[in-house]
Amino acid sequence: MGPSKLKNIINMRHYLAASSSASIGSNARRLSSTIDAVFTGLSGSTTKPTNCFPSFSLFPYSCFSLVRSWNPSNGFVGFMVAKRLFCSEIVRLDESFDCVETDFVEVNGEEINAEKLYNTIMDNSHAYSNMEEALDHVGVGLTTDLVAEILRRLRFEEKLAFRFFTWAGHQENYAHESRVYNDMIDILSSTKYKIKQFRIVCDMLDYMKRHNKNSVPIEVLLTILRQYCEKYLTHVQKFAKKKRIRVKTQPEINAFNLLLDALCKCSLVVDAEGMFKRVKRKVKPDANTYNILFFGWCRVRNPKRAIRLLEEMIEIGLTPDNFTYIAAIDAFCRAGMVTEAVELFEFMRTSGSTMSSPTAKTYAIMIVALVKNDRMEECFKYLEHMINSGCLPDVTTYKELIEGICLAGKIDVAYKFLQEMGSKGYPPDIVTYNCFLKVLCDNKDSNEALRLFGVMIEAGCVPSVQTYNMLISMFFEMGDPDGATETWHEMDKRGCAQDIDTYCVMIEGLFGCNKVEDACCFLEDVVNKGMKLPYRKFDFFLSQLSTIGDLRAIHRLSEHMRQFYNPAMARRFVLNEKRKSTSLREKS
Repeated sequence: MGPSKLKNIINMRHYLAASSSASIGSNARRLSSTIDAVFTGLSGSTTKPTNCFPSFSLFPYSCFSLVRSWNPSNGFVGFMVAKRLFCSEIVRLDESFDCVETDFVEVNGEEINAEKLYNTIMDNSHAYSNMEEALDHVGVGLTTDLVAEILRRLRFEEKLAFRFFTWAGHQENYAHESRVYNDMIDILSSTKYKIKQFRIVCDMLDYMKRHNKNSVPIEVLLTILRQYCEKYLTHVQKFAKKKRIRVKTQPEINAFNLLLDALCKCSLVVDAEGMFKRVKRKVKPDANTYNILFFGWCRVRNPKRAIRLLEEMIEIGLTPDNFTYIAAIDAFCRAGMVTEAVELFEFMRTSGSTMSSPTAKTYAIMIVALVKNDRMEECFKYLEHMINSGCLPDVTTYKELIEGICLAGKIDVAYKFLQEMGSKGYPPDIVTYNCFLKVLCDNKDSNEALRLFGVMIEAGCVPSVQTYNMLISMFFEMGDPDGATETWHEMDKRGCAQDIDTYCVMIEGLFGCNKVEDACCFLEDVVNKGMKLPYRKFDFFLSQLSTIGDLRAIHRLSEHMRQFYNPAMARRFVLNEKRKSTSLREKS
């Protein structure tokens, strides 16, 4: 058997291995035509190949006829059976020849390189990962077809695609062709909600494509910025232009900030700062320009470079706002540089302006970071500062504090935090306790959850219906329906009326524990009380009832829900859900 014929068999093997991820109907037609091509190459006709080489005497020809005659009405099973039979024979043939692997590399070398590059990109897809350095170590020579293939795979990941495109443009012995520029422009132009932001990047790429340039000259860039401003003027600028009012801020700076922001969101902060240094003599930067670059360096977790930029911002007379400092402190803490975060926080607290004074969010970030690093004394010192300055945490901040402390494994510290707040005259309310309880329930820590429930009762804080719902859900997730039932009875004892969410949690949990009779009793109670079920839960309960074959319960529940959902509403809901699932499948 010649090498070309063997290559056909190897290509067939890999085509079959990948065919399960594509649509079955199109694969069946392609598979049938490809089998015909292989037969023609081996024996000169599409008849049964009996004398080509010995191993084909054991080949089940029935699978060929089954696949070739397959169509969508024949069903999925027949196609899969034939495919598996053919795969097994191809693999056996593959193992019979020593030259197989060599030929495969020659035929699919480009595909292997694409797989290496794509896997490297996805493994380093985080904003703070050094994807460019990882790609440098792959050692793959770039071609136009290879870059186009990677962009095709990243067509729904515009940030990663642009990041790879920029890296590829800096490589030696490679230059982007018009085809690659077109692909990149199409990807950026099709991004939802970001089209205005990436539009300016598309204009730059279009210029580079038409003029065969690796970068855009400053004068051309300024022209692009002005044209962009004229097309996408803000409401303030439109009003100023209409009334002939002179605005001190250059209109180009808004477009330039959008350009820098797009680059920073793609983790191309080095390129963004390089462009900033080239243009800042022509366009005067404002505070927003520095903030964007500052956030960019924080995004890639380089807080030292961000602080240098912050110092430069202060030197030229621009005042950082509170949001800028919060981003810097958060970046320090995420990078494990807690000491540097403390220094910056102290600067905010003692030397900062009124606009940059610490907020509850800033304190929350610092306290959680100190707890994770076992710096408890400083943690409670900041807690005292926070209370004395009148900077009380809101619901969101409480949640972040409690969740961060609990995830660090410091449950006792979380209790002490609540006690400290109470001793300072700010006792925790039911919302605070529920934030704490949610963390414990999500971690399925039933002992601590019940302990906290007892602390709430002793403190005179009346549990809400959400408190009981979280406990019931936790018990079901732990496989303890008795604990959930006891919690239900506890609600009755304390006079807390169950809402529809409580009923849904109980019914769904009982179905999951195969306690069908109890679940049906609760469903009957829902009908008798005239409660409205959410449509998704209604659909789920109907499917459960159909599984057990309880037609009476199905009819009774359906008649009950007719008063809340008419057929037209139900049909619209189903169609909307179908559209959502279809769009998700297209993106996956």
